[in-house]
Amino acid sequence: MCEEIKQAIREGRTALGIEFGSTRIKAVLVDESHQPVAMGNHDWENRLEDGVWTYSLEDIWQGLQGCYRELAREVKEKYGVELATIGSMGFSGMMHGYMAFDREGRLLAPFRTWRNTMTEEACRKLTPVFHFNIPQRWSIAHLYQAMLKGEEHVKDIAFLTTLAGYIHWKLSGEKVLGVGEASGMFPIDSPSRDYDRRMMDQFGELTADMGYSWKLEEILPRVLCAGEKAGALTEEGAKLLDPSGILQAGIPMCPPEGDAGTGMVATNSVRVRTGNISAGTSIFSMVVTEKALERVHEEIDMVTTPDGNPVAMVHCNNCTSDLNAWVNLFGEFADRFGMKIDKNDLYGTLYREALKADPDCGGLMAYNYFSGEPVTGLNEGRPMFVRTPDAAFSLANFMRSHLYSAMATLKIGNDILLKEEHVQVDSLMGHGGLFKTPVVGQQLMAAAMNAPVTVMDTASEGGAWGMAVLAAFLKEREADETLPDYLSNRIFAGQTGTTIAPEPEDVAGFDAFVEKYKSTLPAEKAAVEGMTIS
Repeated sequence: MCEEIKQAIREGRTALGIEFGSTRIKAVLVDESHQPVAMGNHDWENRLEDGVWTYSLEDIWQGLQGCYRELAREVKEKYGVELATIGSMGFSGMMHGYMAFDREGRLLAPFRTWRNTMTEEACRKLTPVFHFNIPQRWSIAHLYQAMLKGEEHVKDIAFLTTLAGYIHWKLSGEKVLGVGEASGMFPIDSPSRDYDRRMMDQFGELTADMGYSWKLEEILPRVLCAGEKAGALTEEGAKLLDPSGILQAGIPMCPPEGDAGTGMVATNSVRVRTGNISAGTSIFSMVVTEKALERVHEEIDMVTTPDGNPVAMVHCNNCTSDLNAWVNLFGEFADRFGMKIDKNDLYGTLYREALKADPDCGGLMAYNYFSGEPVTGLNEGRPMFVRTPDAAFSLANFMRSHLYSAMATLKIGNDILLKEEHVQVDSLMGHGGLFKTPVVGQQLMAAAMNAPVTVMDTASEGGAWGMAVLAAFLKEREADETLPDYLSNRIFAGQTGTTIAPEPEDVAGFDAFVEKYKSTLPAEKAAVEGMTIS
């Protein structure tokens, strides 16, 4: 097998995906079976400079080169060959943000990442004009906010892009974005797979009297769908990626994508009426809808799949942090009695106890807000536990209340989607730490979403692997083959998992819990006001 992989690397029968996450840059090289054969990582951190969360250009290139260098070193150590060519490659990154360049390619202002929340005024004005929810992290929000503030650099903008778009441009010379990534810059019209023309015109009318010489359509990247050619690695790009000079130019490149899109690919959740739920420190769901939503909802972001279908995204800041704190407290209690309990056993035992609880948690209520939660309108959070005097105060109900709490805000957002917008969901893929204990997280999430939840037997390699798969799709795609069919038939065929359907009593219990959760939110807000952080 090693010899086969070695030959595949020599002949370029491989695909490379590199993803820029918030704290780690990861590279994954896959062979023709789409299995990882080598990886590289580089840790990095954003900085708060002059009130802006940012990474410098030096950070970006040192990180990319460091990540690629580690990948190439692993290839050499494992297989004894130099990484001189690759069949296809692609780059993904944190969505949204703001990178503005002049005609000479100079960065006009520090890179503003998705984490910045300085665009409230812009969002408040754009959302009613477009009749479309514009979150603060979107590129168009950052651009319009800079225009409203009269920032000097705006007049000189010749090109506006994202982190993934910037990397792709410098390596290929092409100013393009995958449609999923582009949907976090400016709203996408799914039928045309391009920026929404009506909203583009509305923005032009809104800003006409500001006196800028450029038009929005002139400065945004060109939109491409998964499987379309997006250029090739140039001689200059090869030297940027691999300063050693070993890597050859000419490698085909697929459209750069966002981390949301690569996550959908990595969980086989790009087909209409499918979705995925990622549950860890934060929690979000993405559901591929059959059409655009009827109304504007601030709780829901509308983006697209890498092949351009509309996706309703509910993103919540809080999930397992408070739950983990309680589990650690139980672990500390056990330690005081001299009991050394394995962490996995501790979590498993406590999580399974929740399945013995009352479906509505028997009068117990928890809020897991370590930080603010935009979905429920809180800028700050205070973890809180409340119960009625006559509550069924048991370990089972206690654990279930905290597991419900970890999912409650996501349920509030998705109730809008499923109950008000009547979006149909056939299957949801669960991944992340909440689902590590078999059955428990799945069963309760199925109740929250009132839809079957599947967890695969083997976890995916994440977004970088998803990007490598998109790069492979560029090379391997047959005529008229769709991305959903490619994933189902060639990538995930034969993989097994466990699917749990919602139990009616659990659905009714979670619904009752959430109604109390929403009615008790004023207490959480009072806790924020009354318990100040020094």
